[in-house]
Amino acid sequence: MPDQHSSTLSGAFRRPFNEQIAFFRRKLGRLVPTRRWTDLEHAGHDSAFMVAGAIKADLLSDLAAAVDRAIAEGTSLETFRKDFRAIVARSGWHGWAGEDTAAGRAWRTRTIYRTNAATSYAAGRHAQLTAGGYAFWVYRHGNSQEPRIVHLGWDGLVLEPGHAFWATHYPPSGWGCSCYVLGARSARAAIRLGGNPDKKLQPGWDRINPRTGAPIGIGKGWGYAPGASVSPVVHAMAEKIRNWDYRIAKAFMEEVPEAQRDALARSYRSLPSVADDARRYVQRVWSDDAEVEPGRTLGMLTSAQAAAIAAARELDAAGFDFSLSPSELAHVRAAHGDQAAEARQGQRAVTPGDFASLPRVLESDAMRFVGISEGHKVPVFEIRRVIDGEELVTRWEYWKRRRTMTLLSFSIRTGVRT
Repeated sequence: MPDQHSSTLSGAFRRPFNEQIAFFRRKLGRLVPTRRWTDLEHAGHDSAFMVAGAIKADLLSDLAAAVDRAIAEGTSLETFRKDFRAIVARSGWHGWAGEDTAAGRAWRTRTIYRTNAATSYAAGRHAQLTAGGYAFWVYRHGNSQEPRIVHLGWDGLVLEPGHAFWATHYPPSGWGCSCYVLGARSARAAIRLGGNPDKKLQPGWDRINPRTGAPIGIGKGWGYAPGASVSPVVHAMAEKIRNWDYRIAKAFMEEVPEAQRDALARSYRSLPSVADDARRYVQRVWSDDAEVEPGRTLGMLTSAQAAAIAAARELDAAGFDFSLSPSELAHVRAAHGDQAAEARQGQRAVTPGDFASLPRVLESDAMRFVGISEGHKVPVFEIRRVIDGEELVTRWEYWKRRRTMTLLSFSIRTGVRT
């Protein structure tokens, strides 16, 4: 469980956790075209992904992949904005709120990014709190720069989990709301968490604002508890992979229908940030960065790629992803990083910048079995693609336990005619 004192954004973007990812990825199985955010109401947001004004299926898939990456991998707002710009340009999406000005575009991307972060974090925490057996829940104000006075009035409120307040006031309760809830096993523990057991709800706390249709202090459309309708399911999903950190990148994708999973895999690899991160990851590995993470995902296999593996060797690759690992990247550098040696074979040396092309290589569904690796004694499959007069030849090891296809070899043939 994440530190209970984490804000919604620190939880979402620095320490993504199983319940948070499980909640969001459960939504990916239902991408809903909408004109306005209120086209989905309350708990409808718990089981579907939407971006107001996004109608086309491929546009929604691309946006979902960008948001999913922000949540599961902790990409920054600026990275999300770069992906968003590329998605908008590729899809020809126009007429969306905020499009016409730089300030409007900044506001819209920030809203999409932070709203999905905050609601997925809150929903994941709801699953944890519900399953945690806490005697009390404590409402804490999120220290917003422009605090809502009503929300400040609830700061420190201590109530039992079953109190009606939580059904409509569990945060976030409006655009930009950063309030959160902590669990306490005793009144003393609640006090340590900033709770005030003597604080009482004011009369009329549940009165409806006729202008918004929500309780006083709650934004229009926000009068519900994000994640409450799916908390038991989300908790059960999260328990399946508890402590399997290397699966977080692809965790719960098996729950998404196959057709949608394929679209998301393609959308993921089309994001500029995926190419950028592959290049940067290899640069860090090759510079002997001691802090480099043990792996980098390149997205899920498509069903066609998994079927090609099954047809060649009767291996189950459903739910696998493509990935990079430091030890194999060191092998690539040793085998194909010397320009003089590569030139003698009609090839050129592979550089970190070339790894930015891997997402394009992986657009191919043609996976050919080429043998068993000498080191790990596992099946190896090859994918080739010609890009700008060069043939990029990649080989991938089948790692059954980690359910991944890890890059083993990468070479580049020059002067190739298409």
